Amino acid sequence: MKGLGSKKARLGSKPARFFAVVLLSVTVVIGLTLAVGGCGSTSPEGNTGPSSTSVSSEGVMLAASDLARVLPSSPRSNVLSAAKTFETFGADLYQELAKQAEGGNLVFSPASIVTALVMTYAGAAGPTAEEMAATLHLDLQGEALHQAFNALDQLLESRSWQGKDAEGKDVGVLVRTANSLWAQKDLPFTQAFLDTLAVNYGAGVRLVDYKTEAEKARRAINSWVAEQTEGKIPELIPEGALDTLTRLVLVNAVYLDATWAYQFDKAFTAPGRFTTLAGNTVDTPMMRQSASFPYAEGPSWKAVELPYLREELSLLLVVPDSGKFAEIEQQLAQGLISEAAAGLSAEREVDLTLPKFEFRTQAGLKEALEVMGMKTAFLPESADFSAMTAAEKLFIDEVIHEAYIAVDEEGTEAAAATAVVMRGTAAPVEQITLVIDRPFLFALRDRDTGAILFLGRVVDPTA
Repeated sequence: MKGLGSKKARLGSKPARFFAVVLLSVTVVIGLTLAVGGCGSTSPEGNTGPSSTSVSSEGVMLAASDLARVLPSSPRSNVLSAAKTFETFGADLYQELAKQAEGGNLVFSPASIVTALVMTYAGAAGPTAEEMAATLHLDLQGEALHQAFNALDQLLESRSWQGKDAEGKDVGVLVRTANSLWAQKDLPFTQAFLDTLAVNYGAGVRLVDYKTEAEKARRAINSWVAEQTEGKIPELIPEGALDTLTRLVLVNAVYLDATWAYQFDKAFTAPGRFTTLAGNTVDTPMMRQSASFPYAEGPSWKAVELPYLREELSLLLVVPDSGKFAEIEQQLAQGLISEAAAGLSAEREVDLTLPKFEFRTQAGLKEALEVMGMKTAFLPESADFSAMTAAEKLFIDEVIHEAYIAVDEEGTEAAAATAVVMRGTAAPVEQITLVIDRPFLFALRDRDTGAILFLGRVVDPTA
């Protein structure tokens, strides 16, 4: 394991707490709302009640297929295809959300949004399904698609582990995902849809009554979200967002909590100046350390990768040259993250200065998804979710997404100390100085598959 490199970066270090970097996101597909006047029969052919019912941990009736979630059985090429959708869809959505952010910070989870929409896609048909597949950049179809997402999800969760450092302090990485569906209690679903959710997403259907108790259903969903996100998102769905015509809410949550493989020592954090996207200069705490980090340079940008413990996940920072942020930001759609990751070299000593930052983004995605080509799913008269249920004609009312990120010095001090010992006799290498005092892009990614869990930008760390 590589060490911190610089001796001064090791002096005065303190034991780190376990969860130094926290990121979470929740995506809610609100609605699959009843299209007024579009009701079908209550017991159409091909629809069925639940295979079994039980009571969930929240005290809500749970309907599910009798099938259990299967272990991954997808070819690696299919898993990589699923992972690639996170980058291609994420780059498209980034451009739309950046407009909504109006020059502000931005964080969102392509992994969470794609997963929620792929679950919804399992119940789509006709032009609705075709538009969703195109917007999401899905190369796979049918069972192969859902098996690939199942395998990728379980692979990402396998990155989790917890241990102790030399002083007995908790260290580790936690990646947790969760899916849930909240449906009108008397709405029958096709067996194929229930089976797909159970086998590939481990999701049953929680039964609520939007017709008479929409507010109670909203509170129950928000309570589940709060539990899955350790209380970070207590009120995702705002009051009034659900009503008597709501029929189904699909939720995906991604929670990541991890410690750095190479710590930033608080003793070296000091006030520094950061030039915002608007051209203003702000004073903000700047962290600093010298270490051997994967590093790359491209036309008008520099990139550095900060790995987490065990180096399976990392935070990739892409820093445009001064005055080039808008130009480089546009290159996300041309595969900038993959290009930067492919160009990384581990042979560079980097004297890194990075601002601390913490912020969240909440956005309705309907408008952005429509611009990206997913139009029919939102149209009451045209949406086709007959592969989900034919009892009522449904359409998507809204997609809500919220993500949170906090980055500071605290992290794997024990692992860093161990790394220092292992690099104690390493030959000196050329040192690169990278002072991140201007807007930059970030991608939290799985290094093996390239799957992007979180994507965003920091244009003002004090905002």
